[in-house]
Amino acid sequence: MAHAFSFRRHGKLLILVVGVIAVLLFAWYQFGREPAPTQAESWRRMGWDAPAVVRAEPATLGSLEVQIKSIGTVTPLNTVVVRSRVDGVLDRVAFAEGAAVEQGELLAEVDPRPYKTQLEQAEGQLQQNRATLENARADLQLYEKLWEQDSIARQQLSDQRALVKELDGTLRANQAQVEDAQLQLSWTRIEAPLAGKLGLRRVDPGNLVSSGDTEGLVTITQMQPIAVNFTVPEIELQALRSAFQGEGKLQVEALDRSERQVLATGELTTLDNQIDTTTGTLRVRARFENDDSALFPNQFVNVRLRLNTLADVVTIPADAVQFGTDRNYVYVINDGKAYIREVVLGAAANDRVAVTSGLEAGELVVLEGLDRLRDGKQVTIPGAEPAAESDVTPEGPAGGRPASGERRGPPRAGN
Repeated sequence: MAHAFSFRRHGKLLILVVGVIAVLLFAWYQFGREPAPTQAESWRRMGWDAPAVVRAEPATLGSLEVQIKSIGTVTPLNTVVVRSRVDGVLDRVAFAEGAAVEQGELLAEVDPRPYKTQLEQAEGQLQQNRATLENARADLQLYEKLWEQDSIARQQLSDQRALVKELDGTLRANQAQVEDAQLQLSWTRIEAPLAGKLGLRRVDPGNLVSSGDTEGLVTITQMQPIAVNFTVPEIELQALRSAFQGEGKLQVEALDRSERQVLATGELTTLDNQIDTTTGTLRVRARFENDDSALFPNQFVNVRLRLNTLADVVTIPADAVQFGTDRNYVYVINDGKAYIREVVLGAAANDRVAVTSGLEAGELVVLEGLDRLRDGKQVTIPGAEPAAESDVTPEGPAGGRPASGERRGPPRAGN
């Protein structure tokens, strides 16, 4: 009985304690908690109303060189595999591997003795037939006098005339044989067919060489002048053809892989006669004098083709342009705030782009810090004088960029 009474008393005490705790929690929830921040205060805490630090540059008025950039391959205008034109033993090699040679310079020599023998035989046969012809001609003159005196038959005179013609034909054949033997003998001296740079030697002295050898003795690559082949996108074809058919030559620059050093400067010489359907590009060729041998065959280079120069155009850095689905725009700074300005772009070159509409020279455009901007956002430019304080109505991220193309900032200067 006493145990049951004690249990009921402890249960009432526990219920009382739980009730007191519940009352205290309710009071803290209603009166002790800080009020919920407003939407503006939330954006302020996230830093949306703090001025954005940006870097800006003014739009400039000047000239802009319209260029086409591509990747090209240095290609020799002429490459020759030097082969022997006669069969025989390679007596000696007169060139050094990798050396520069001039046209007509001796490279190697084939054993000439068999061809000297052939020449002597042909010359001996020629001399023999020449003496026979001279004797036949002397007899013909005698027969003609005797025919005038009516001392010989006409048939004998006709036979002698035929013999002279026959011997004359034989003599011409002998003369051709002599010239052929002389030509074969001259071919034992292997000379450079053009000026250029030699490659590695492929045959050593003492080996038999033949006119049918496919590898040859050595290769010669023309280095000066030299060409660079590259491609131009189909979309640039009309501008390229118009510039190519103009009065002046189109300048082409070959740069190294980092595009920091100009290796050589040449001119555009050839456009291919059809577009490659697999790549949608046109193959073109530029010619370089390459006096300092800065360009090497099969070398990959960056190519910069100058089409023309635009004068008195407004240009801005290409990094300032933002591309939308249906428009291009920049952020323009006015009275310490950034405003969206829709622009119409023209040609681009050297990391700058021409603006044909929507921007005037001298207006500041934002280059860095674009990710924190919205229309009407207050900005700070390091190193510039601070802008006057102004009240900024907080706007959420969704109101940063207008959906339409109109500009929501203050009117442009001069309007």
